Amino acid sequence: MFYVDSGRIKLTVFSARGKEAVIGVLDPGSFFGEGCLAGQRVRMSTASAILPASVVRVSKSAMIRMLHEEPEFAEVFTAYLLSRNVRIEEDLVDQLFNSSEKRLARILLLLAQVGKQAKPEAVIPAVSQETLAAMVGTTRSRVNYFMNRFRRLGFIEYNGGLHVHGGLLTVVLRD
Repeated sequence: MFYVDSGRIKLTVFSARGKEAVIGVLDPGSFFGEGCLAGQRVRMSTASAILPASVVRVSKSAMIRMLHEEPEFAEVFTAYLLSRNVRIEEDLVDQLFNSSEKRLARILLLLAQVGKQAKPEAVIPAVSQETLAAMVGTTRSRVNYFMNRFRRLGFIEYNGGLHVHGGLLTVVLRD
């Protein structure tokens, strides 16, 4: 399995017909490939850097040893897995019940970590509309339409990077 030391990693899956879906964006402190701990032999997703990244490979035996011998690490890892499980459930509900506009707004808020810090973070300049479309489950043209709409409404700014304002939360919360 792997640990993200720095940068950002996206996890992508592909259908048999080549359709791509981004199933996650991982920040520093994240793990991926943990299915090996449950005996998963084949990786279901592809990991690629969307910002320059440093990733540490952790062997299955080393991970199992740390989980058994280091209770503090086991607690942190368990909390990470539980929070990731909650996020996956939220993503599924979002995909099933929300419009593509609300899904895009939610993804932008998550990427910008709005609400987790006092000032919004610039969303990585390397995130393309194609990547956002793959995360939302829609087309690039729909993402472009919504991004222009969000900009006109003052929810986002493009100035050397994409800045997301907390007001975008109103798109997610409205009925």
